[in-house]
Amino acid sequence: MERREFLKIFGGATVASSALLTACKKNEQEEQLKKQSEPPTDLMTMRKNPATGDNVSLLGYGMMRLPNLPKKVDTDPDVIDQEMVNRQVDYAIEHGVNYFDTSPAYCQGKSEAATGEALSRHGRSSYFVATKLSNFAPQTWSREASQEMFRKSLEYLKVDYIDYLLLHAIGGTSRDLNGRDLDSHQTFNARYMDNGILDWLVEQKAAGKLRNLGFSYHGDIAIFDMLLQWHDEGRYHWDFVQIELNYLDWNYADEINPSNTDAVYLYNELKKRNIPAVIMEPLLGGRLAKVPDFVVAKMKAQRPESSIASWAFRFAGTPEGVMCVLSGMTYMEHLRDNLFTYSPLEPISADEDAFLMEVARDIYNLKTIPCNECNYCMPCPYGLNIPGIFSHYNKMIQEGNLPQSRQSETYKRQRRNFLIGYDRSVPRLRQADHCVACGECLSHCPQRIDIPQQMHKIDVMVENLKRNGAVEDKAE
Repeated sequence: MERREFLKIFGGATVASSALLTACKKNEQEEQLKKQSEPPTDLMTMRKNPATGDNVSLLGYGMMRLPNLPKKVDTDPDVIDQEMVNRQVDYAIEHGVNYFDTSPAYCQGKSEAATGEALSRHGRSSYFVATKLSNFAPQTWSREASQEMFRKSLEYLKVDYIDYLLLHAIGGTSRDLNGRDLDSHQTFNARYMDNGILDWLVEQKAAGKLRNLGFSYHGDIAIFDMLLQWHDEGRYHWDFVQIELNYLDWNYADEINPSNTDAVYLYNELKKRNIPAVIMEPLLGGRLAKVPDFVVAKMKAQRPESSIASWAFRFAGTPEGVMCVLSGMTYMEHLRDNLFTYSPLEPISADEDAFLMEVARDIYNLKTIPCNECNYCMPCPYGLNIPGIFSHYNKMIQEGNLPQSRQSETYKRQRRNFLIGYDRSVPRLRQADHCVACGECLSHCPQRIDIPQQMHKIDVMVENLKRNGAVEDKAE
């Protein structure tokens, strides 16, 4: 807070002669400052589900990146900090958030139980819970296994019905139990059609075990279009659809990765059918909260008091027909910042939209790896920290510290920063040189990144940096 604003709020009080009076005054001022920095509890922007009339908070809590207890060593398993999850869920509900999105696949299978524990402490009518049929593994493709996954979701979430159920990440490829590669259509049929599980879910909706049926989309656009055609024909009715939407993917998704689809197409297809959209990855796994310094300068020149992340959240929440924008809020400061953004939402103006399209072009031209750090590729059977490797590589690009030519004046500094930062952020035994290109990760990546190819590229670069550095060090 500016000193001038501080004095205006507190009236420029004179110094008290009594130590006790000074202490009391200080406590009062601290309390007022605290109140000033708290988001409002009654101004959350709400959106109505046209099918059910649900009033859904525009900000949805994504339970994918829950806080963990501190580890003693890096190899210790992740343990969710349930006490912190409870506190953050309580705070979110207190401030108007009522949509909580989880999955059997999140947090190495532990998210649903943690979410259920936190939500069950509140009245059932105070929240909507969304989860997914995440039957990615061929062992879960049987009718019985998929049904059991759904029943486990009810059990872990401690509910009698699911408010919003999604077919999880349709459009991807897979391998069957015999190691045979399946294309996107074969994969969709194996997960939902050959076993009759989609028809069974429709029956569960009729029986009241779920209230809204939809899907989340990653991958082959032909599958997305096919499911919407089924909706048009009345074969299946989709109550909502979850898509990736942000100002970078709006026009550049397929340029960044030819396997992806621009968000403008996905949004418009839902909008013309009046299907509510739930938005995932408004920050692209945090990448749009950690934009390069020159982009930060541009944004701060436009809105000095706004966070970098708030630009992306405002963009995602502005389009008509967006029912909810999900955010994986690991820390309380993320939650508080997003609450300020959506309590209430200030829609993106036409000028701001044009500005963000310029920013998107700037970021696209950096050519980073399109990893959202969703961790679907983890755990790697050979111990690699795949998201960590990509994160460090992208960070160096965004900061302008990726070593290029040895003739550059900045080469030695960039080389040192890259190698030291690599060892600090990713333990040696989990770095790219340990990739054996087994391909186990490929079918799990929603962004359809050729992970083994990227690992090989980074490994070659690192080895070249080490060799070049050794020669230079000897020469000096």
